[in-house]
Amino acid sequence: MQLTHRPVISSTGLFTPEESITNEELVESFNTFVDLHNERNADAIAAGEIEPLQHSSVEFIEKASGIKARHVMAKAPVLDPDIMAPRWDERSNDELSIMAEIGVKAARQALDRAGRKPEDVDAVLCAASNMQRAYPAMAIEIQQALGIEGFGFDMNVACSSATFGIQTAADYVRSGNAKSVLVVSPEITSGHLNWRDRDSHFIFGDVATAVLVEDAAIAPEQHWDILSTKLKTVFSNNIRNNFGFLNRAHPESAGEPDKLFVQEGRKVFKEVVPMVAQMIIDEAEKLQMDPATLRRLWLHQANAGMNRLIAQRVLGHEANDDESPTVLDTYGNTSSAGSIIAFHLNSDDLAAGDTGLICSFGAGYSAGTVFVRKAA
Repeated sequence: MQLTHRPVISSTGLFTPEESITNEELVESFNTFVDLHNERNADAIAAGEIEPLQHSSVEFIEKASGIKARHVMAKAPVLDPDIMAPRWDERSNDELSIMAEIGVKAARQALDRAGRKPEDVDAVLCAASNMQRAYPAMAIEIQQALGIEGFGFDMNVACSSATFGIQTAADYVRSGNAKSVLVVSPEITSGHLNWRDRDSHFIFGDVATAVLVEDAAIAPEQHWDILSTKLKTVFSNNIRNNFGFLNRAHPESAGEPDKLFVQEGRKVFKEVVPMVAQMIIDEAEKLQMDPATLRRLWLHQANAGMNRLIAQRVLGHEANDDESPTVLDTYGNTSSAGSIIAFHLNSDDLAAGDTGLICSFGAGYSAGTVFVRKAA
């Protein structure tokens, strides 16, 4: 078969954890923790040595983010006021790691939907915001579990990891170095979230997605042509996580809040919205496309207000749920997987020839756009 060196999205896969936490459950747990903390530190609070912690509320969470629930790998310990972090048994080195396990489940669904066998795939990219370990690469473990020959490697560009992975996979196809590449994004974000921080305890959820990028010559009849990919990074400290092996060099601060997810939310909102909207518009112009003609936007699922403003600037009007579907309300922010979930769950109904945009943005800052068209 003669390859075209033209990349397409052949299929996607999604793994969703069984357990979900509602805002009501989350707030009850958080407020119990606050009451216990304030009670245990009553003397210091009375002396003005520390500030009392404040309650959270369902209304505050939904107004700030649009999130109503999130899936997690371990619900009970996250809601336990004395733990408020995921817990599960440590696995031996001979067992499949938990991050690889959920990545494999999403990848297998993508392969099944494309009618593809593992031996048809040339490479696996594990593109996610927080890796379970430094090495061996999670991608190689997923590759081994699936029975794929070739190569694999990890890549981390925070919430834009999946779109960066799609461009990387597309570039392999364009160059002829691969004809079929799996981009897998297992996101166990409950592990890096500070569930005791009022400003962020509601943000993240766990999930895994997979995107199969292939040469058009071997793609199934139902696929998406990749019209263009564009990546952008601008350094910012406004979203940061300082956890790493060099924390051993200063153990006295290893448990500080900055070793988990921290952000300056208002600054992120103000700076990222115009950057991403202009990036989309500029890339559409290069394609000689009126951005207002985009049939659907599958935007990063971090904040409902950000998506609303970005969509409005791109389309020229406030987008409805059909033009810019939301999964944030039930999945929460799933980092790099968010826009892929939106695409996976809200793309089958489009007609041949319809164009759309997969877009991510997050820490770095990093942003990625993937313009696609449903094959005729």
